[in-house]
Amino acid sequence: MKWVTRKRANVDRVACPWLIKRFVDPDAAFLFVETDQIASVVEREGAIPYDTGGAELGHVDGRCSFESIVLKYNLTDPALQRLATIVHGADVSEDIGITPESAGLSAIAQGFAQVHGDNDHEKIRLETPMYDGLYAWCQNPR
Repeated sequence: MKWVTRKRANVDRVACPWLIKRFVDPDAAFLFVETDQIASVVEREGAIPYDTGGAELGHVDGRCSFESIVLKYNLTDPALQRLATIVHGADVSEDIGITPESAGLSAIAQGFAQVHGDNDHEKIRLETPMYDGLYAWCQNPR
């Protein structure tokens, strides 16, 4: 399946592809386009929109997109729930203090965004091992 979101990915738009590939759609392909092109890409490609205005898998009812995907696909793994809270804090600036890890994730994601700019696929490739590690860490209760 194809998934589409806005260009210049940062926290949520990189964490979501990790989540989707690992737990929802292992064959997922991700398209990054200008905001005004999302609707036409959805129609033309049959892509599922995420982390964009009005998307079911976006910021809805106080959730970030990662949390919306966890909810939509009934992903009940406690480690994913914990990771979702960390991603929320990293992505939603007013909630940065929700976990101590959120500020670190935000800083790292912003660093990748600064280094790799518009190369969204490279950000996903490079940050995927970080999310694998963070997920493994979330599996160990403290």
